[in-house]
Amino acid sequence: MADAFDEECDYLFKAVLIGDSGVGKTNLISRFAKDEFRLDSKPTIGVEFGYKNIKVRDKLIKAQIWDTAGQERFRAITSSYYRGALGAMLVYDITRRTTFINIEKWLYELREFGNEDMVIILVANKSDLSQSRQVEKEEGKGFAEKESLCFMETSALHNLNVEDAFLEMITKIHDIISQKSLEEKINGPKLSVPNGKEIHIVDEVTATKQVNCCSR
Repeated sequence: MADAFDEECDYLFKAVLIGDSGVGKTNLISRFAKDEFRLDSKPTIGVEFGYKNIKVRDKLIKAQIWDTAGQERFRAITSSYYRGALGAMLVYDITRRTTFINIEKWLYELREFGNEDMVIILVANKSDLSQSRQVEKEEGKGFAEKESLCFMETSALHNLNVEDAFLEMITKIHDIISQKSLEEKINGPKLSVPNGKEIHIVDEVTATKQVNCCSR
């Protein structure tokens, strides 16, 4: 694992997972980064992160995925971690309607503290528990369409759509960066850059193009 982490990459992308406690954020990251799932997973305290090197187009990307605590008492701490993130997953549990209702305030907080051009995926987790479903798939898709978010139902337990959700987010971030880099080669770099919109790899690149996502 250390060798993979030290491998030279073309880009480093930071993304955050946010949502209520217990919706499965930690296991989504564990499944994506290490193909692991723990039934005894404990609530995250503050912020933790996982990483994975993946190939997108012809570029090697190191994805740093930050796992934020869902408890109210930690929200003042985690809000500062939104800055610099190029992607975000808003996660709710299909078996707990309150976690879906609270997505609206998490989205408000994300847009207040985060990058306005961030790629956002709405993730309906625990689709394996369909017999206990409290939030229908169409409700999630409807909210995502209204807010111009991507949408996907996942199961960290059964490894259903987990990698697809992360890859969709990372690929869209890559496309933004590539487009911006091309524009700067043609038009030259901009004289000023808004705060919170930089990534530092080999060159300094700014993600400023909004991407339209298709719900699934």
